[in-house]
Amino acid sequence: MDIADQVKTIEEGLRRLDVKLIAVSKTKPAEEILEAYHAGQRAFGENVVQELLGKYEILPKDIDWHLIGHLQSNKVKYIAPFITLIHSVDSLKLLKEIDKQAKKHNRVIDCLLQVHIATEDTKFGLDHVEVIELLRSAEFMELTHVRIRGLMGIATNTPNQKEVKEEFRELKALFDGIKASFFKDEASFDTLSMGMSADYNIAIEQGSTMVRLGSTIFGGR
Repeated sequence: MDIADQVKTIEEGLRRLDVKLIAVSKTKPAEEILEAYHAGQRAFGENVVQELLGKYEILPKDIDWHLIGHLQSNKVKYIAPFITLIHSVDSLKLLKEIDKQAKKHNRVIDCLLQVHIATEDTKFGLDHVEVIELLRSAEFMELTHVRIRGLMGIATNTPNQKEVKEEFRELKALFDGIKASFFKDEASFDTLSMGMSADYNIAIEQGSTMVRLGSTIFGGR
C-alpha cells in the first residue's frame, strides 16, 4: 500500500474514533510528505528544528507543523512564527521562552506538557508532581502567549503490552485530574497525545485523542 492509500485508510479509521493523526515526517523527504499531503493529510510532526525549518520553507504553507521532539530553549525563536503545536514542553523555563517568542510575533502558541511515563531514563518529560507544581506556579500564571492544550507521553519501548497499557492509563488519569483541577472551564484543554506506530491501538483504547505515526504511514527508515 502506498503512502496516499495508507493515509486515507488510517485517517478514516481514526476519524470514526475522534482521534487526530499526526504524520511523523522526520527524516522523510519532501516528496513523501507531499504524497501524504495530496491524500489530505495536513498535520505533520518533526523532531529536529533545523530539519523542520528546511521543510517549512519548501512545502505548502497550509501544513500544520507539530514539534514532537525535545526542544532546546535557544531554538524556540526559529519556529515561533509558524508552529501549530509544541508537544514536548518539559520545563517552566522552556514554556517561558515560548511565551517570550510568541509575544514577539503577536501569537499564542499551543503547547502540550510532556510527562515522563516510561521506565527508560533517556526519555524526557515532567513527573506528575512537577506538572502540578508548574501549573500552580505564579510564573506560569503570568504567561499570556502560550496555551496549554493537554499532555503528551511516550510509553516504554517494550513488547510487554500490559506495561504499555498501564503507562497510558496513568497518563489518562493525570490528564483527567488536571483538567478537573486547572482547566475545567476551558474547552481548549482537550488533547492527550499518546501512541506511536508500535502502540497506538493501545493508546486509543486508553483515551488518546492524538496519535503520532511515522513508519505506519511512510514505512521503516
